[in-house]
Amino acid sequence: MPKAWRRRGMLDLIDRADPVSEDRLLDGRVRLRQAAAGYRAAIDPVLLAAAVPAAPGTSVVDLGCGAGAALLCLAARVPDSGLIGVDADAAVIGLAQANIESNGLRRRAAVVMGDICRLPLAASTADHVMVNPPYLAAAASRPSPIAARAAANREGGAMLGDWLAAAQRLLKPRGWLTLIHRADRLDAVMAGLAPAFGAVSVLPVWPKAGKPASRIIVRARRDARTPASLLPGLVLHGPSGAYTARAEAVLRHAAPLSFAVGNSENKGFEDA
Repeated sequence: MPKAWRRRGMLDLIDRADPVSEDRLLDGRVRLRQAAAGYRAAIDPVLLAAAVPAAPGTSVVDLGCGAGAALLCLAARVPDSGLIGVDADAAVIGLAQANIESNGLRRRAAVVMGDICRLPLAASTADHVMVNPPYLAAAASRPSPIAARAAANREGGAMLGDWLAAAQRLLKPRGWLTLIHRADRLDAVMAGLAPAFGAVSVLPVWPKAGKPASRIIVRARRDARTPASLLPGLVLHGPSGAYTARAEAVLRHAAPLSFAVGNSENKGFEDA
């Protein structure tokens, strides 16, 4: 990151390069400047951040951080955690750095530019790694004509297995990986986690009660041997289309997503 970008004119420099918009996450707790066109963060990074079991004083790496949406949301929920974002796109690295500064996180968050297959970070140093990788397999999709959107949504030089291998390298022994992905790629996620990860917990995310899951949030522990578990999931919308009470708590009020076995936050879909 050029030092000039760290001074007062940094955001103006970014605006001249590519149009950006300023959005708010977690009911205004997080200010997010992101590209006005191409890939734009929605609720997935907010859900991902809510699922990371970080505590104050722990270190978290966000692989493929983009403009920093998940990193910023986690910082808002967990004070005093140390955060590093990694991305291969120089433009979004600039936005992420600007977002860190505008949210007052310069003392405990940073971003670095790097390729998933050649990470510029030391191995076995992170307590947590969170990942929101490209969802679409390269062979099963046509790339978007917008380069930034294609890179964010479709696997390119790095496949899903490369993202999981990178997380393994960064994590301390018994460290935690938290990942969000499309529900229809659960088989690929589970295959990629073995044998390095255990204690795998899968939390499905349903758009509405009775609908197929659209997303899965997966938590796994490096070097663990505990069997996998399928947890009660999260229903996003009730019949009226409004967020359920639980989804509202997570997406607007920075509540954590519980992965406790036996958790019944949506038992009987009473919030739907």
